[in-house]
Amino acid sequence: MSALHSCEVCRAKVSELRRGRCWGCYAQWVDSRPVGAGARCVTCNEKRRNVLRSVELFGAWQPMCFNCHGQVGQLDPMPETLAELRTAVSRERRQVDRRIGKPDSRVFRYERRVGERRLDRDEFPQVDDEMIMEVSYTALEVDIGFDEEQLTGIHFLPTADEIDDAVSTLGVA
Repeated sequence: MSALHSCEVCRAKVSELRRGRCWGCYAQWVDSRPVGAGARCVTCNEKRRNVLRSVELFGAWQPMCFNCHGQVGQLDPMPETLAELRTAVSRERRQVDRRIGKPDSRVFRYERRVGERRLDRDEFPQVDDEMIMEVSYTALEVDIGFDEEQLTGIHFLPTADEIDDAVSTLGVA
C-alpha cells in the first residue's frame, strides 16, 4: 500500500502530490497562473490574453491558447520538440493532400490548391494622413467637395483655405 500524503492547500490525504498539492489544487493553481504582457501561444501565435494559459511544456512554463492546449492533451505520443508540436496542432490543412487513395469524383479535375488563399492587405489602397473618414452627415450644409450621394466614404481632408472659404460663404464669423 502506498503512503498517503497531505495536500499543502486543502489538507486532503492523497497518494500522489504535484508541487505539494493534490491534483485538484494543482489544477486550480495552474489555471490561475497569469501569462505575461505581449505573450503569444507557442504553437499558433494567438495573442488574445483571455484565451492564453500558462502550460508546463517540455519542462518549462509556456503560454498556450485554449485550443492548442486541448489538442496537446489528446496527442499520443507527445512530440519531442516544439517544432514537431507546432506541426501536430497546426490548423493548416493544405500542407498535405488528404485525398490520397480516394477516388476523385469531380467533373473537372484541376488542382484547386494553387496560390495563397488569404489575400494580403497590400492589394487594398492605404488611407493617408491627408484623408479623413466620413462616417456621418451633419446638418450643416457646407459645400467643400463632398458628394451628397455618398454620405459615408473616404475623402481627402479639406485644406484650411477650403474650410475658410466655406465658412465665409455662410457668413459665419
